[in-house]
Amino acid sequence: MKSLTNSFLKNNDLIGRFLVTMLLSSNLYKNDICSKLPSDNPTVSSQSEFSILPSSLKSLSLDGHIFFEDIQHAANDFGNRYHFLPAAVLHPKSVRDISSVVRHVYELGNTSMLTVAARGRGHSVAGQAQTHQGVVINMQTLQEQKMCFHTGDLPYVDVSGGELWINILHEGLKHGFAPKSWTDYLHLTVGGTLSNAGISGQAFRHGPQINNVYELEVVTGKGEIVTCTKQHNADLFYGVLGGLGQFGIITRAKISVEKAPKRVKWIRMLYTDFSIFCQDQEHLISSDNYFEYVEGFVIINRTGLLHNWRSTFSPKDPLQASKFHSEGKTLYCLEIAKYFNPEESDTVNQVS
Repeated sequence: MKSLTNSFLKNNDLIGRFLVTMLLSSNLYKNDICSKLPSDNPTVSSQSEFSILPSSLKSLSLDGHIFFEDIQHAANDFGNRYHFLPAAVLHPKSVRDISSVVRHVYELGNTSMLTVAARGRGHSVAGQAQTHQGVVINMQTLQEQKMCFHTGDLPYVDVSGGELWINILHEGLKHGFAPKSWTDYLHLTVGGTLSNAGISGQAFRHGPQINNVYELEVVTGKGEIVTCTKQHNADLFYGVLGGLGQFGIITRAKISVEKAPKRVKWIRMLYTDFSIFCQDQEHLISSDNYFEYVEGFVIINRTGLLHNWRSTFSPKDPLQASKFHSEGKTLYCLEIAKYFNPEESDTVNQVS
C-alpha cells in the first residue's frame, strides 16, 4: 500500500500541493468569510447588518450587471450550513468586468471591509462561495468566448471558467473528444472544480482534473488579468490550481482531452469484507491497461439496493444475494469501467 501511495504522489505532483493548500485555505476561509460571525455554528446574516456600499462600486462601467437587491440566492450553497448574504452580486459578461470589480475593491483598501468570492454552481459545503457584506461573482454568466477544441498531438479544449463540465462533454463528443479526468457530478463549473482538485475514478491513471491543465487565465487579487502555465508564471499556476479561490479567479482554462471511447462497460461490485474490497481495488489500480475507471466507496444497505444496481451476481442467485439482504448493513462498493471499440464487444467480457 505504501509503494502504491508513493508512486501515485510521484506521478501526480499537484496532489500534494492541493492537500497542503486545502489545509491552509480552510483556515483562511474561516478568517475571511466568518471573521465577523461565529465560525463554530451555522450562520444566517441579514441585510440590516450591512455597511453602506461605496458609491463608486455602483457607478463602475461594466459589460455585465451588478445587482444589490434580490440576491438571497447567493447566500446558499450545497452544504446548507452557512448563509452569508452579500452586499452585491456581479453578473459578468467579460473578464474585464471581473477585473474591474476586483481591482476596485483592492484599491479601496482594508478600510472598506469588502471581500470578493467567485461562485459557480454553489456546490461548496462551508460557505466558500459566499462572502458576508461583500461581492459575489456569478461565474456562470461569463460566456465571453465559446469553447474551442484543438486537435493534434496534444489535443485540448479552450474554455471559460464559468462553463459547465456537462456542456464540455456534449460539445466534445461532437468532435470525438472527452476530458481525461471527470468528477462524478458534471453540472459544475470548470473554475470551481479546478479551484479544488476534481477527483474522479480516472484519477489513479490521469491524476485529478488539476493535473490535466495546460494553461490558465486568472484574475489576481489586484485585478490583474494574467496568463500562466507550468513554465510561465508557474507560482500563480500551481497556486490557483487547488487553491480554493485564495490566489485568484480562474476565468479561462486549456484542458487536456483524449479520444472519447466508442463503448463503455460499467460494473458495480458489492463487498461485505473490507480487506477483500481493498485488495481488489489495489489490484485494479496497479494493473496496466486494465480498467480506465476505478472508484471505491462505502454504503449502507437498504431495501431495493440489488434491484437498482448492477453487480457481480444476479439478484436471482439466492446464495449470493442472501449476503446483501441485511437492512442497514455496511457494504463496500467498487465502481469500474472498461473502454472498448464496437469490434471488441465479443472479447471485452473476457477482460472484465
